[in-house]
Amino acid sequence: MATQARARLLSTAEDLFYAEGVRAVGVDRILSVSGVGRASFYRHFASKDDLVVAVLQGRDTRWREWLRDCVDARELPPEERPLAVFDALAERFARRDFRGCAFVNTMIEAADRDSAAHRVAAGHKAAVTDYLDQLLTDAGYRDHTALAEHLVLLIDGAIVTAVREGTTEPARRARRIAAALLAAERD
Repeated sequence: MATQARARLLSTAEDLFYAEGVRAVGVDRILSVSGVGRASFYRHFASKDDLVVAVLQGRDTRWREWLRDCVDARELPPEERPLAVFDALAERFARRDFRGCAFVNTMIEAADRDSAAHRVAAGHKAAVTDYLDQLLTDAGYRDHTALAEHLVLLIDGAIVTAVREGTTEPARRARRIAAALLAAERD
C-alpha cells in the first residue's frame, strides 16, 4: 500500500507540476488530488523539494527512453538518426498536453544552480547531449561533441518556440537547420 501511495504522489505531482508549474502547486493540492494523507507524504518525502527531485528523476528516465525508442523505431541508417530526434519532437509538440520541457521549466523556476531540482534538470540536458553525441559518433562525425551541443541548443529553442507558437512547425524548422549544420560538417 505504501508503494501505491508513493506512486500516486509522484504521478499526481508530475502531472500538476508540468501543467501548472512547480511553485504554483503546493503540497496540500498534491495531497488533495492524489488522495494521499499528509503523514504518508512525509513518510516518502522529507519535503516538497525532495518530491520535485524524485519527479524529475523519473521523468528524465522515461523521457530519454521515449526519445531513444522513437529514434530506434524509425530503423534509419546511423547518418540519419541524429535528425530523427527532431521528428520525435514534432510528435511530442503535437500532444494536447504539451507545455514545453519540464526540465527547462524547472530550471527557470529553480534558478539557483545549486538547488537539487536545478541540478537534476541540468543533468537531464547533459544526458540528452550525451545521447546525441553517441548518435553523431555512430554517424561518423569528427566534431561530434560540439555538434551534440549545437543540436541541444536547437532542440531547446524548438521546444520554447513550439510553446510560443502552439504548433509542430518549430521541430521541422530546427530539423532543417540541423540538417544544414550536419551537411556542412560532411563537406
